Amino acid sequence: MRRLFPVTDPTVAAADMADREWSLDELADAYAYPGECHRGDAVWLRGNMVASLDGAAQHEGRSQPLSSEMDMRIFGTLRALADAVIVGAETVRQEGYRPARAREAFAERRAAAGQGPAPAVAVVSASLDLDFSLPLYTSPLVPTLVLTGAAASPERIERARAAGAEVVIAGDGPGVDPVRAVRALADRGLRRLLTEGGPRLLGQFIASGALDELCLTVSPMLTAGDAQRIAGGPSVAVPRRFGLASLLEEDGFLFSSYRRIG
Repeated sequence: MRRLFPVTDPTVAAADMADREWSLDELADAYAYPGECHRGDAVWLRGNMVASLDGAAQHEGRSQPLSSEMDMRIFGTLRALADAVIVGAETVRQEGYRPARAREAFAERRAAAGQGPAPAVAVVSASLDLDFSLPLYTSPLVPTLVLTGAAASPERIERARAAGAEVVIAGDGPGVDPVRAVRALADRGLRRLLTEGGPRLLGQFIASGALDELCLTVSPMLTAGDAQRIAGGPSVAVPRRFGLASLLEEDGFLFSSYRRIG
């Protein structure tokens, strides 16, 4: 792994530019949430996605074929730093989501930040057409949250609660309002947020202006076909400008972090 940006201290630069394996502590430092998230009521939403050179976010419906061992280490690190992981219902189904687990390597860091042993998983679903018999709902280390709209079926809401999930109403109609979803999680003390997609959910966060940071892995692969981009759904009237915060490289994979300007 090499750090390509930023490089300011010549001593640090020599070490960071060396092609060597980074420790989990080094990755956690590189992807630490902004300092304001550790005090007051500030909330920070980052997205984590992978894309091929030709813009595909998936291959045959899944992101894993575009990934690498280091990409998965960063994926795990981002999870280990978050209070909650927000994910769309379709991604839960396609990727076979399981409960987040406690990791000893991050236990001391999480305790120092006032966090529990593992992040909560927050599933976004308007219809609540979910399999509530899965371990994600019945046996998580931290109770799973289900974000839905006010028009959701009362019967399915009760099924979710019976399985052990916490149902959060974050919209006045059938769908979920992205800004209200973020605020509802922040009101529960979950302020360091991570969304892993899918593309439609990420697109909603972008369009609403709720996304603060995008961690994007550029995979050195070409897929062709008609796979989704990393973000879909509604467009924005004016493209939103983000600034490059960091750039790492290993085996041709680029691991970038862009933060909202202003």
